[in-house]
Amino acid sequence: MQPLVAPAPALDPAELVRTARHAVLAGIGEEGQRRLAAAHVTVVGAGGLGSPVLLALAAAGVGSITVIDDDIVELTNLQRQLAHRVEDIGRPKTTSAARAITALSPGAEVVTAAERLDSENAERLFAGADIVVDTSDSFATRRDVAAATEALGIPLVWGAVQEWHAQATVFWSDPPTAAPVVLTDLFPLGTEGEPPSCAQVGVLGALCVQVGGMLAGEVVKLITGAGEPLLGRLAVIDALTARQHEIAIRSAVAA
Repeated sequence: MQPLVAPAPALDPAELVRTARHAVLAGIGEEGQRRLAAAHVTVVGAGGLGSPVLLALAAAGVGSITVIDDDIVELTNLQRQLAHRVEDIGRPKTTSAARAITALSPGAEVVTAAERLDSENAERLFAGADIVVDTSDSFATRRDVAAATEALGIPLVWGAVQEWHAQATVFWSDPPTAAPVVLTDLFPLGTEGEPPSCAQVGVLGALCVQVGGMLAGEVVKLITGAGEPLLGRLAVIDALTARQHEIAIRSAVAA
């Protein structure tokens, strides 16, 4: 497939040295690094899965990252959110996430939106993005994200912790022109209702980190052309055994 993002004209020597140390770039080479430097990735959520996603993307050398989250940092979820510190308690997650991204990638452009994403603001918040990553744990948010990315023609990577050990990811490279996918109609692994958030899972903070890293890895592959999008299918990945199966996404017209 064609890489999602065209390469930037050049990387200066300092940028090459900075990005080359990160394992996520193994085998991608200089052109892949240049494509990452030219990419604009928007991440919905800066906690749970979003925290390791943001740090991995910054470490990979993504040139522009937008962080959308309206929550504040709480003591009870610090163990599951790599981007935040004790001194961040009571502050917006976007603030500490931006600080962590900048520390890893001083040259990156970081845009924050401390607001709750909904159907009214989603397209505005996604403007200019090459790819959107949705790490939210709300079906309402995921519906709005899916509808907006399809309307804008932006590829989407979606992830959640499901049950105790699974990750679900959706990719679009050319979103269909039909009605947007309605994620309330999507129940991987035979379950119903909203999947538990990382905060609810609690002890599985390490799993949230692993799954977040997997999501970031898929984003890097799509940006550089190393991966193939699923094009409307769902990959259900057991993060403990590395087993994977795919199912078709069921769509319905939103009311």
